[in-house]
Amino acid sequence: MSDSGTGTSPGARLRALLDAGELIVAPGIFDGLSAHLVRRMGFRAGYLTGAGIAASGFALPDVGLVGMAEMVERVTMVTGVLGDVPLIADADTGYGPAASVARTVRAYERAGAAAIQLEDQEFPKRCGHLAGKRIVATEAFLAQLGAALDARQDALIVARTDARAVSGLDEAIERANSYAAAGADVIFVEAPRSRAEIARIGREVAAPKLINIVAGGLTPEVDPATLTELGFAIAIYPTTALLAATDAVVKALAGLGGGSGSDAGLSPATMEDFFRLVGLDEWNGIGDRWPVPGG
Repeated sequence: MSDSGTGTSPGARLRALLDAGELIVAPGIFDGLSAHLVRRMGFRAGYLTGAGIAASGFALPDVGLVGMAEMVERVTMVTGVLGDVPLIADADTGYGPAASVARTVRAYERAGAAAIQLEDQEFPKRCGHLAGKRIVATEAFLAQLGAALDARQDALIVARTDARAVSGLDEAIERANSYAAAGADVIFVEAPRSRAEIARIGREVAAPKLINIVAGGLTPEVDPATLTELGFAIAIYPTTALLAATDAVVKALAGLGGGSGSDAGLSPATMEDFFRLVGLDEWNGIGDRWPVPGG
């Protein structure tokens, strides 16, 4: 998809930013208002957060309940607002096997995404900062990644591994380098737990790297200058505005007498707290009552 105003495609604009060598800070976008603010406040890229879209757009926790068509609709809306500002868009697991991943990539690219993020979790996925994640075999994700790379015309493919929480940092780094060798444009190791782990990923993953700084999450915040020194190309902040907005709404409603004049404990401190506001316990309960045999 090319842009009539610049003559360059979304993917080309993001590649140019990467080539410039300065850390790309991409705030999380979860609705039309946050998209407008990211553009008006001068950010060079935005990040469509699946967690934020699930919660703000569909009143759901980030546990694999939002589908491809719903997400593509949001990508279209957000890229229309952002204009020349490239959008990195969360596509979860690609919403199925290799053919489904190819369809997802084509749909996201037609909708204007500059980069499409895919992850190696089993379906249904979970927020990267919640417990209980499961990952597919490396070979299975490499097949999905291959389908994505074949299907894309211009968009960058961001390959995310959630292996740190499941199998440890060694396997996460091994997977990350496998995904880079297979042709992924950007590598994303989810949820390192310390600055030492962040530094190790910076040293040992041989590819452009993305780091996810989640307010209320597991990864410590590191200043942009240090992230650049450690070798990271992109820093996404998916929940910074989302949690701030939630807290502001709770306080505003409390001021109107909600919660008997208090916030009733609703201001979230962690991502698990946030997802409880939109029914995490209820949806987990359904899964617990109806487990997949052998799953």
